[in-house]
Amino acid sequence: MYPDVVGLRSFYAQPLGVVTRRLVGRAVRARFDNVRGLSLLGIGYATPYLGMFREECERSLAFMPGAQGVTRWPSAAPTLAALVDETELPLRDGMIDRVIAVHLLEMTPDAGEVLREVWRVLAPGGRLLCVVPSRRGIWARTENNPFGHGRPFSRTQITDLLRGALFTPVGWDEALFIPPVARNWFLRSAVAWERAGATLALPFAGVHIVEATKQVYKPVPTKRRSRLRVLQPVLAPQPVGG
Repeated sequence: MYPDVVGLRSFYAQPLGVVTRRLVGRAVRARFDNVRGLSLLGIGYATPYLGMFREECERSLAFMPGAQGVTRWPSAAPTLAALVDETELPLRDGMIDRVIAVHLLEMTPDAGEVLREVWRVLAPGGRLLCVVPSRRGIWARTENNPFGHGRPFSRTQITDLLRGALFTPVGWDEALFIPPVARNWFLRSAVAWERAGATLALPFAGVHIVEATKQVYKPVPTKRRSRLRVLQPVLAPQPVGG
């Protein structure tokens, strides 16, 4: 079940949410380092991570699932956010270059169907960036943050899910090595936690950040089978012996 948009907005306004946005946003920015002239879609609750791209990309949109609710974005400009059915996006085929999915796959009832719809709207060679809670992380086991709700993923599970929807994972990052402790004095050490976790490849990061590319297969024509003439046996009348 989706957390509502009021709770999500409240979380990102608190000190723990501010740190979350900074740490996850740094990894997102490293993956999508050049979006100039591209169209960008954020789906789920991705607005905390879209602002850094809005002045660069050709077009940016924020789609929020109906079960979650929608909030105005950006706050000081004409809105670019819309409430949608995540399995039926109101976009033409192949019109988006980059997609960022946050607070989405772990919440939706059918993540595979959502990914297939994302595949449809992505252009050939388009890229998808998913931020999902890690099954081994502390954040998925703590309910004081949005990543503590819904279904967490192992690396193998998210890989299988993406491949099943015709995406190929091409890059991995992890973030939120710091425990989700909402104490200001503790949050000051967040950068040190991230550096130590990344350097030592520690297994308890809060989220997986996986970049995937859209697979486009060339259809292989198949020959139509020619109709075979079926011979029916003919039974000749036989005399009945007396």
